[in-house]
Amino acid sequence: MSVEKKSTPKNGSPIAGEPPKKKSIKSKLSTDKKKIQELNIKVSELEDKRLRLKAEFENFRKRRDKDMLRMLEYEGEEILKNLLPIIDDLERVVGAINSETKKDDIIINDGIKLIITKIGKYFKKWQVQPFGKRGDILDIDLHDAMMVKTEKGKKGNEILEVFEKGYKYKEHVLRHAKVIVNKK
Repeated sequence: MSVEKKSTPKNGSPIAGEPPKKKSIKSKLSTDKKKIQELNIKVSELEDKRLRLKAEFENFRKRRDKDMLRMLEYEGEEILKNLLPIIDDLERVVGAINSETKKDDIIINDGIKLIITKIGKYFKKWQVQPFGKRGDILDIDLHDAMMVKTEKGKKGNEILEVFEKGYKYKEHVLRHAKVIVNKK
């Protein structure tokens, strides 16, 4: 009777019909558990990355929508800015014409005032408001102080003269008022 010697294949796995070794199963389970943990960590990292990208994209979309609304809301701003120097010139002409001189000057003065009034009506319709009057208090968000003077009986930072009126389009400043203020 001959006894056959059983051998193990080169990969170390048991031969068919032989009971599996306990060590190799435990080590394989341990390795598999580590792999599962690593994969779970990777899945968690990828999920976190996905959520961050989603939030970033959502913020981008909201910013873009806000910018588009602002652009549409203030679409005529450049046209209005270009009209402001014309109004300034008309107001200077009215101030320069002496109403006690010739009758023609009075007619021209009245015509210019009529034009200014019509433009003022359009500005009101378009929600453009002038600001910057004598007696107002300096607001650095609205006024540019071009000079400072000292006058008794006036408050500190009170506007004494206005070179150019400021204008707002809705709640946006088109142009700051250029003023002389009182220094106390």
